Amino acid sequence: MNAEEGHNPHEMGLSPPEPPGAVHDLGAAAIDLFLGARELYSVFVRTLYYVVRGKREKGAVVEQMFLIGNKSLFFVTITMGFIGMILLYQSGLQAKRVVPDFSMLGATYLELLVRDLAASLGALMLATRVGAGIAAEIGSMVVTEQVDALRMCSADPIDFLLVPRFLASMVMTTVLIVWAGVVAFAAGAATALVAFDVPLRTFCSMQLIDWGDLSTGLAKCVAYGAAIPIVSGYCGLSTFGGSEGVGWATTRAVVNSSLAIIILNAIISTASLMIFGAK
Repeated sequence: MNAEEGHNPHEMGLSPPEPPGAVHDLGAAAIDLFLGARELYSVFVRTLYYVVRGKREKGAVVEQMFLIGNKSLFFVTITMGFIGMILLYQSGLQAKRVVPDFSMLGATYLELLVRDLAASLGALMLATRVGAGIAAEIGSMVVTEQVDALRMCSADPIDFLLVPRFLASMVMTTVLIVWAGVVAFAAGAATALVAFDVPLRTFCSMQLIDWGDLSTGLAKCVAYGAAIPIVSGYCGLSTFGGSEGVGWATTRAVVNSSLAIIILNAIISTASLMIFGAK
């Protein structure tokens, strides 16, 4: 008997190993998710540390505020204008079927905008533009070894690259979302006047807005503004594989930033419900 026959599992009464099944794949996915969440948390903590103790280049935050805010203004304005028209028109049609009274249409629409819609829809749009831009820029620096050069110069990439974008995003996301809410409300008012003959004086009512709505909306603005650069920066810093890796990092940044916005929306809305109660 030769060596090959002696080690044949069929000759020895042993069955060959079975291929990995669904449980193996699920476990591997769970481990990858846990490791990714831990690394993302590490990036977030280091970013907060360097916000307080870091040394930033002069004018870096202002430059990022221009790139994030001014460059996104036209996109946000046009998109939220059309979204505001569509939302108001569909809401008016449904209200007309139930109660043909539009006296509270504007007040209800404004409450939804302030409490959730303006922040969530505006942040999802910024995730597609700002998040993709941050991931592509940082990912390109990774594959061209510019990030390694920063480390060799004793400069932490988190401090040098991510902190200015983090600070600029929190400020400009809040500003852009407030502007997006104004545009959506103005577009809704024009639609209500044309489609349902609702006077502007009747539509522009703030009687349903309270401090709970304002606090919830502001908390979402700040949270979304912090989440987009953190998630996108993490995707950019974890880039590998050349130009193809940059493309994958950009896609991951958009998807993960949008998912983070949805999760934060659920968390903040639940906390708001527990603190301020249902309306």
